[in-house]
Amino acid sequence: MKSHSRLLGITALCVGLMPLFAHATDVSFSTPNAPKSFSEKLRSASLVMTTAAQQEATAQDLLAAAQADYGRLIGVLYAEGYYGGVIRIRVNGQEAASIPPLRAPTEIAQIDISVDRGTAFTFSTARVAPLPPDTKLPEGFATGNPAKGELVGEATRTGIAAWRASGHAKALVADQTVIADHAVSTLTADIALDPGPRLRFGTLEISNEGDPSRVRPSRIRAIAGLPTGRVFSPEDLEEAATRLRRSGAFRSVVMTEAESPNPDGTLDITTRVTDAERRRIGAGAELASLEGLTLSGFWLHRNLWGGAERLRIDGLIGGIGGDSGGEDYRLGVRYDRPATFTPDTGLFLEARAEGNDEPDYREAKIEIGGGLSHIFSDDLSGELGIAYRYSDISDDLGTRKLQHLLFPGSITWDRRNDPLNATSGIFLEVTLTPFIGLDQESGDGARIYADGRHYRSFGPDDRFVLAGRAQIGSIAGATVDEIPADMLFYSGGAGTVRGQSYQSLGVDIAPGVTVGGRAFAGFSGELRANINDKIQAVAFADTGFIGQDALGTGRGRWHSGAGFGARYFTPVGPIRVDIGTPLGDNLGEDFEIYIGIGQAF
Repeated sequence: MKSHSRLLGITALCVGLMPLFAHATDVSFSTPNAPKSFSEKLRSASLVMTTAAQQEATAQDLLAAAQADYGRLIGVLYAEGYYGGVIRIRVNGQEAASIPPLRAPTEIAQIDISVDRGTAFTFSTARVAPLPPDTKLPEGFATGNPAKGELVGEATRTGIAAWRASGHAKALVADQTVIADHAVSTLTADIALDPGPRLRFGTLEISNEGDPSRVRPSRIRAIAGLPTGRVFSPEDLEEAATRLRRSGAFRSVVMTEAESPNPDGTLDITTRVTDAERRRIGAGAELASLEGLTLSGFWLHRNLWGGAERLRIDGLIGGIGGDSGGEDYRLGVRYDRPATFTPDTGLFLEARAEGNDEPDYREAKIEIGGGLSHIFSDDLSGELGIAYRYSDISDDLGTRKLQHLLFPGSITWDRRNDPLNATSGIFLEVTLTPFIGLDQESGDGARIYADGRHYRSFGPDDRFVLAGRAQIGSIAGATVDEIPADMLFYSGGAGTVRGQSYQSLGVDIAPGVTVGGRAFAGFSGELRANINDKIQAVAFADTGFIGQDALGTGRGRWHSGAGFGARYFTPVGPIRVDIGTPLGDNLGEDFEIYIGIGQAF
């Protein structure tokens, strides 16, 4: 009895180990007289090829893949214009299509796939009609051209899209004649479209499916800005969805057209939104060898009063353990309300309190203001506001208290493919801030600052990226003692010239008296090379100029720095490490280290 049990145990063990020693399935794939590129398309479409490569695939899996491959491979043939091809798939020598699924072999040793594409067909008729004026169908969709099946579908979709763009939201295929004549190897493709009536946008309905949104329906409609009464346009519909997503209040937005138009020629739209988390917190850190550690954090409320209003509180402590002055403090509050006056215009209110202990000055300030932001397009946005500012300054010029009324305005053109790790595109931001002094010590004038960046990738798989940056600034009107210290320009540090000490370049207006300049120019260049998917090496060079006069024509100086760095890519952005040294007398003697999240620019 004991020996019998032992025999059963050994048998069970052998059966359990059989899959580990199962014979691998050999797969052959032949495409007679087909070019290599065509063969690769067929191989890529084959489910057998991918299934056989999986170690855990069973015989049942392989048979199912083989039987599915008939349709997949025919799809490739039709897409390329071959309608008389012959496909043979043999499993252990038997045609896969003739094997009953419930009688699959227990083991599959060999699968042979053969595809004879046959003769290429050409279009005898290639027509999609009627079409709106100036509609351009795919170039290859014409009589006498190769009759690729994918062109028929593309031409049909192009025709329907053209009618929809003209306001005919319910355009559809009314009839179609697609006939392959094997005797002469031609394809007739005659597609009749029914454009339907020209429609106008109706009302925007709010779906009640799932959890209802905490944002009021009236505010959802205001933010979306669906142009009710205007002729239907897919672009306007997508723009309404984009506005809702851009508000930040929603995790997902889906727009659905009504099945049938209304008797008055309008088409209602239903939106289904899913709220994002109402509250969010975040934190960041940067480390520089001279400036020390900078810690920042924020708290965000996405829907303060049910109208997708956003409240954000930011805090920062900088200069911890640094050697560039003392510690800096910053606390800011900003309130944003989307869709104020127009769907693309937002209202903002903000207040900031700061204490900056820099190498050449100490300043405490309070600023309160507000304004309007506007989205002109996907790439272009701007802000215009008014603010009151109080500054308490101590520097080489002495101690003074200034009060100003500011009128800040900015325009941003952003065509980068990724703000945190751009590899192509252009970024340009211009800020103009006229200011009026509110007491005798405070002067009148204007500050302008421009920041431009350009990115270009090249090489195999876009392995290399050239990144360039130019910064230009000027202050006209007031003298340096009538302007808040942090509105003046300095150079040196992570944001201007790496390798040079933080804000080490100012203007020496007298022996022992150094202040910020009224003119600034900075230029940076980087060559970034991807080592692998996670690591990137960087070489950089920066230079900066600070001038005493607004146009930089008077007293001024340049300084430069260069170095190397590395980036480690993470889901939240690249972690940045740069090591820079001054260019000049201290080349290779002094070094600055910078650590942060995101590219330097």
